[in-house]
Amino acid sequence: MRDSLAGIFAILGCKKETSVAGAAVIVTAILATHVAAQTPGASSGPSSPGDRPSEPRAPAAGESFGVDLSTSINSSFARDRNVGVTERPHEGYEAKGIRLGGFLAYPKVTAEARHSDNIYATETQKVGDTIWMVTPEIDVVSNWPRHAVNAYARAAFNRYTKATDENTSDYAVGVSGRADLLRFSNVTANVDWSRLTEPRTSPNSIGVAAKPVRYDLGVVGLRGQHEVNRLRLSGGYNLQHFTYSNPPRIGSGVVDQSFRDRDIHLLTGRVDYAVSPATSWFVEMDANSRNYKHVAVGDVGRNSAGVQALGGVNFEISALLRGELGLGYLRQTFDDSRLKAVKGFGARSKIEWFPTQLTTVTLEGARTVEDSAVAGSGAYVASHGELRVDHELLRNLLLAAKGGFGVDRYKDINRTDNRVSAGFSATYLLNRAFGLTGSYNFDKRKTVRGTGNNFKENQFLLTLTAQF
Repeated sequence: MRDSLAGIFAILGCKKETSVAGAAVIVTAILATHVAAQTPGASSGPSSPGDRPSEPRAPAAGESFGVDLSTSINSSFARDRNVGVTERPHEGYEAKGIRLGGFLAYPKVTAEARHSDNIYATETQKVGDTIWMVTPEIDVVSNWPRHAVNAYARAAFNRYTKATDENTSDYAVGVSGRADLLRFSNVTANVDWSRLTEPRTSPNSIGVAAKPVRYDLGVVGLRGQHEVNRLRLSGGYNLQHFTYSNPPRIGSGVVDQSFRDRDIHLLTGRVDYAVSPATSWFVEMDANSRNYKHVAVGDVGRNSAGVQALGGVNFEISALLRGELGLGYLRQTFDDSRLKAVKGFGARSKIEWFPTQLTTVTLEGARTVEDSAVAGSGAYVASHGELRVDHELLRNLLLAAKGGFGVDRYKDINRTDNRVSAGFSATYLLNRAFGLTGSYNFDKRKTVRGTGNNFKENQFLLTLTAQF
């Protein structure tokens, strides 16, 4: 870890002697709430029975957040004049929880029937099947006036009607804590472990694998913030440890995935300055080090280090509009001289519009560097955007629609993929304990340059949620 941190600061132009000291200053003085790669499936309180299943998932690479909506109302950075449809408590339909001394436990079980017309995500010879999923989970949250401790455990069991080789069982557990040092200062930490399945729709999915690729993910995070008048300082450290299993190959043998085992170290620092109670400017710097354990025979080495610098504005315009816009520069440099550096503009944005108190329109977008498992390529630049509309038709009837578009440009090989997604859902909350959701999802990937895996998939889902 010490070498990785030194490597991160070397990218920033710091001398090795100052790198460790710089790390100590950042980690102890301005530990962040904006650290990338959030806890998988973390929860902070009661939910409505129509909330989407908390299926274990990996943190998205480069995932990051700006000013937290949970900021104190007296803070210069509070953005809470309105509450989104999916965030709003629905009185009479929220889980009460089970009191355990100074804690509240929220158990929940989700049962889902899902039909896919293309379970292997192929362009030809499509195979359809019906998948049955059960997701038990429990969240335990503290109920203290100061400080906080949260823990969760969940699983997702997928069982296919015909293609039983696709059956999966995923698990995730984690714990996090927050120490409130001063009125506007806190330090948080989290430890998480997950056993996950890579979906067939992933750009890194292997067509010759007889079963889906499984992997373990361990996450450790330390972050915090300190606010003084109009100035807010934040920063943090995050470690992700990936270990992949080798799936059986169609016919015989196995497909080696050990070359994907890696550790990702991420250091984040950010400064926000409030020019008014509703507007703040920010500068954010992220530095990462990606260390792979093995190199596949005949392939390239993927060890790399990179930085992303963003600047922008975080705002709230009355109760109608709020969000964050950040633009800047990103660069990822590889140890293997055969791989070119990935560089260019970076971006991250999220805007929420509230045309009425019952409707929330959300627009999100980002441009990031993602790890590639395609032979000859160390990474690709992922640019994506999504528009989502949530509407509360009745207090217990929620509607949602979304559409997204993305472009993945691979480096060092001739390949560019376009991605299109869409979907809609309706959730009916029966009471505090039960909710029913019907939804449809569409996913498409098309390689517009080079050779890739084209596919279209339609999914129809019916979900029943029981909570206490």
